[in-house]
Amino acid sequence: MSEKRTVLVTGGNRGIGFEICRQLALKDFRVYLTARDYKKGTKAIEQLSKQNINVTFLQLDVSSIESVNNAVKNFKEMSDYLDVLINNAAILIDDNPLASLSDESLSIILDTNVVGTFRVMRAFFPLMKSGSRIINVSSSAGQLNSMRTYAPAYSISKAALNALTLQASAAFAAKGIAVNSVCPGWVKTDMGGKGAPRSLEKGAETPVWLATETPIGLTGKFFKDRKEIPW
Repeated sequence: MSEKRTVLVTGGNRGIGFEICRQLALKDFRVYLTARDYKKGTKAIEQLSKQNINVTFLQLDVSSIESVNNAVKNFKEMSDYLDVLINNAAILIDDNPLASLSDESLSIILDTNVVGTFRVMRAFFPLMKSGSRIINVSSSAGQLNSMRTYAPAYSISKAALNALTLQASAAFAAKGIAVNSVCPGWVKTDMGGKGAPRSLEKGAETPVWLATETPIGLTGKFFKDRKEIPW
């Protein structure tokens, strides 16, 4: 009997991350749901358990090196390999015009959305083997060909995340690890708001597709609705 595929999802306690965890668990993955807040993470686990879906909680704050290292240590006690890493954790806290954007806001958003993703990739990379996948949840706000004035710090962070995706794709190619970015679209979440047109199921669709169906040679790309989109 083959071992179950493993997946770790950052920011998995709510929204798109939570739905990704749910869908992949139903596809027989061993799912590690992470969140920086212990209570919110365990509550998410309880919600899934009520649906007879079993996932494992790991506390993980991507903005803390200590927290990332502790998460790796705890993960190793349960598994010695990771097949899929989905970097979903992100924050959006700015709505100011660029000229009014504070150093602090820009720094916090870049540290979580970009450096945090890098910390997690770097820490879990040794546990990933040929055929593994890394999926970075980005946004159309980070597309350089259409970027305007929306949420400047968030948009800049997502453009940088896409650059990180390209760098990682090239760096990890020799090990046979695919690295891609994905835009889930405007989804009804705490971040997206109630007026968003997309359901959680639709938002999780393409990340789940990248985790399960695409060939490992498909790497260094940006996707939305299962189709490649421009950077």
